[in-house]
Amino acid sequence: MPPVRSRRGETPSRASLRTAVVWEVLRDALDRRVKATGRDALDVLDTGGGSGNFAVPAARLGHRVTVVDPSPNALFALERRAAEAGVADRVRGVQGDVHGLFDVVERGGFDAVLFHGVLEYVEDPAEGVRNAVEALRPGGALSLLAAGLGGAVLARALAGHFTEARQALGDPAGRWGEGDPTPRRFTTGQLTGLVGDAGLEIVSVHGVRVFADLVPGALVDTEPGALEALLKLEEAAAESQAFHAVATQLHVLGEKRG
Repeated sequence: MPPVRSRRGETPSRASLRTAVVWEVLRDALDRRVKATGRDALDVLDTGGGSGNFAVPAARLGHRVTVVDPSPNALFALERRAAEAGVADRVRGVQGDVHGLFDVVERGGFDAVLFHGVLEYVEDPAEGVRNAVEALRPGGALSLLAAGLGGAVLARALAGHFTEARQALGDPAGRWGEGDPTPRRFTTGQLTGLVGDAGLEIVSVHGVRVFADLVPGALVDTEPGALEALLKLEEAAAESQAFHAVATQLHVLGEKRG
């Protein structure tokens, strides 16, 4: 079987189904910012960026990336990963979190801020988004990725946990019970409201992992062409509002008015 290719000519892996849509949107936003500023190297802030799933690819594009994360272990893994990728000179790890963000980074010093998988865990989501926005330069982009309520409800129901699905649907935080590892989930309206209230213009909204978490792994791994077809399906569904309500994650791209 020939290698599977994404629409940009790259070979996706099973894990890339979870990040491909977000990376495509983010890379396009960085490209637009490069053209708007005339600078080939942008300053990117990745809050809660962990071991560099997005930071290292952004650095490979030539950008300077600062990762703020509370975990020393994650930052150590980031350093090693950046070195292995040959971008150690463009990736800087700093211990901290979004609530104390300006204790460790400059206010208004970044062309793009990545805020992925963090909003679910902060005490005050509105404050977290405001801090992320205040880190942006005028014209900068915020990439916000957070857990979607509908995806969790659908997943619990398909697993036969109907009471838990109903609990998540009616819970203000979108949690299905005491054993739920995710403290908070969001609807599209809640996320766009937070971004808009923080003063950003909404550029796009995408559903992420609409099908990837529901399709049996054995099918994707063994059926010829299944991985490529599923990736194309994810990309197509991500842009459809009809599927935002059942996505595992929701991605909002906002831009700070110049």
